[in-house]
Amino acid sequence: MNILTIIPSRLASTRLPGKALAEINGIPMIVHVWRRGMEANLGPVVVACDDWQIADAVQRAGGKAVMTDPALASGSDRAFAALQMVDPAGEYDLVVNLQGDMPTADPAMLATLIAPLDLPGAEIATLASVVTTAAELAAPSVVKAAVSLSPGDKTGRALFFSRNLIPWGDGAHYHHIGLYAYKRSALMKFSHLPQGALEQREQLEQLRALEHGMRIDISIVDVNPLGVDTLDDLNLARKILL
Repeated sequence: MNILTIIPSRLASTRLPGKALAEINGIPMIVHVWRRGMEANLGPVVVACDDWQIADAVQRAGGKAVMTDPALASGSDRAFAALQMVDPAGEYDLVVNLQGDMPTADPAMLATLIAPLDLPGAEIATLASVVTTAAELAAPSVVKAAVSLSPGDKTGRALFFSRNLIPWGDGAHYHHIGLYAYKRSALMKFSHLPQGALEQREQLEQLRALEHGMRIDISIVDVNPLGVDTLDDLNLARKILL
């Protein structure tokens, strides 16, 4: 498959305003994320942003950026808007959505991300890791995934996502990692769907797909990359990327 990686990025952020341009060892965070995408060597990488300052930072680093509507509801909506601008002829049939606040993401993780899309009927792929602490289980900021996994398998169907603890009972729980890969047709379908009641209630865009009967496959990985949401996260990223 021809693969295009798109990094949705917006300047506004409730908990850490302007985080896309926050410097990590002298380099804007969005440039670090773009570099992780390039290091994965899956194909072209484009930043889909809502502010010229982000575009300028990426372009000065040698990358490609496109401007998208600031009013778009989700990162996947922004990715689809960028796809239409960058590839109107439909050359790319698989789109990786790399979050713009994951500067420490392992490039090899993106290869794991796309693997389930080889399965018959697969539409969307994402990642999760095993929850290891009680604090993760209790935190609403940690999205939990209910995954149908057979013993010994590392890939299974996503049944639900919640900020609450799911499923009930003994056994592993999974921390969803907000990276996605879409077949082009699935991203197009997703972006034309109305927001569902559960998506709005949980504030989780992936529930839009499940509510409308789309299939999401999850691969289980060992490491959860740091997502930068707070100043403490930013300072930790600065230590990791020394």
